[in-house]
Amino acid sequence: MPQSPCIRPSRIATASTVILGLLFVSPAPVAAQDWVMERLNDSPRHHEWVSVEHGDRSVEAFVAFPETDEPVPAVVVIHENRGLNDWVRGVADQLAEAGYLAIAPDLLSGMGPDGGKTSDFPDSDAARAALYELDPDQVTADLRAVAAYVAALPAASGNVVVTGFCWGGSQTFRFATNYDGLSAAFPFYGTAPDDGAALARIEVPVYGFYGGNDERVNATLPETSRLMDSAGKTYEPVIYDGAGHGFMRSGEDPNGEAANRQAREEAWVRLKTLLAGL
Repeated sequence: MPQSPCIRPSRIATASTVILGLLFVSPAPVAAQDWVMERLNDSPRHHEWVSVEHGDRSVEAFVAFPETDEPVPAVVVIHENRGLNDWVRGVADQLAEAGYLAIAPDLLSGMGPDGGKTSDFPDSDAARAALYELDPDQVTADLRAVAAYVAALPAASGNVVVTGFCWGGSQTFRFATNYDGLSAAFPFYGTAPDDGAALARIEVPVYGFYGGNDERVNATLPETSRLMDSAGKTYEPVIYDGAGHGFMRSGEDPNGEAANRQAREEAWVRLKTLLAGL
């Protein structure tokens, strides 16, 4: 499935200069590390699985509810290229901890063995292979249905934003070109569409998060910036010096590299600050 990349070189900020105070790692298995499951198991927040129906599709999604006494903005969390795993569910829980209603759809729903989902694949490589066979229009339709579902929940305020990681970061950018019910988009180390006409359809600000040691993705940023700027759109990327691709996951690992851990902490501050401003 084709992916696309957005900011003038002069507007690209680094973590050392801009901190406004959430993926993908190729070898990651479907099963989560112990520290991920400890967070989920110890969480006091309410979690549930839902089936979002649209057309002939049924999309399984994980929902994490904040502990609050009033409706709050909702965040659609798009998984990496290995499908919906426990780490992504942990991200949803952390967003709920921060006070937001989070929903993480499994875009491999119905695509697994015997019509199963991510957890039904024999391993993460098989899940990844299936993901790259997805019809882009199906992905868009699934995300539209999930966004409409979460926006209609009594716990939701009506504001919906989208975030995602690597493949999910690219899909975050792409979804912003295809859905006018968003308040903001937060892609993490994913490329944007290289179609200026598509980017011109974006009606919300886009805030990007990138690792300094991720030139595959970062090389696309100047052109994305140029296209977004030409279309009069808001695109504000931040590059975190020394961090690699997938730093949100790697930086959460207790044994992760210092640069990734620092980048993750700074990215969380920025994300929560931006969300608070909605």
